[in-house]
Amino acid sequence: MEFKQTGFQGLVEIQPQVWEDERGYFFESFQQEKFNAEGINTQFVQANQSSSKKGVVRGLHLQLPPFEQAKLVRAISGTILDIVVDLRQESKTFGKHYKCLLDSKKHNMLFVPRGFAHGFTALDDAVFNYICDNVYNREKESGIIWNDPDLAIDWETSTPLVSEKDQQLPTFEMFSKMHLG
Repeated sequence: MEFKQTGFQGLVEIQPQVWEDERGYFFESFQQEKFNAEGINTQFVQANQSSSKKGVVRGLHLQLPPFEQAKLVRAISGTILDIVVDLRQESKTFGKHYKCLLDSKKHNMLFVPRGFAHGFTALDDAVFNYICDNVYNREKESGIIWNDPDLAIDWETSTPLVSEKDQQLPTFEMFSKMHLG
């Protein structure tokens, strides 16, 4: 596995070694010792999968304390533009976003540490997989509206399909006042 630092502390792109032949392919999508060697000492406890049609925008989602989640995300099929926003006030990259193209043909992944809001755009019909280090809690579910003017994220779709629930999320400024003090 190749681990690439992103310039955001703890946010790491991962490219597994893939073995392919006429029968198909094989790769390790997770190996605890290799992750630990890179300083990723996360113990995963929940796995999730979603399917999205081309143009679907999901996010920006997060869980509030004490149910914050670190995630290891990847596209099982299709291509995903994965987007995270750093909400760690002590971080040099606080309030900034990072984009990563997750391609099921490349099998690449993104490790998202706790303290980030997360979202994505399905650039084509896609299946998205993520494993988390904490369980989901409906009462601690939160987020930031996907088209926040201060964040100015280019979601790379001209016809975004966004859920009504995600359309109701607060702006970055409102979220910060409510949850970051």
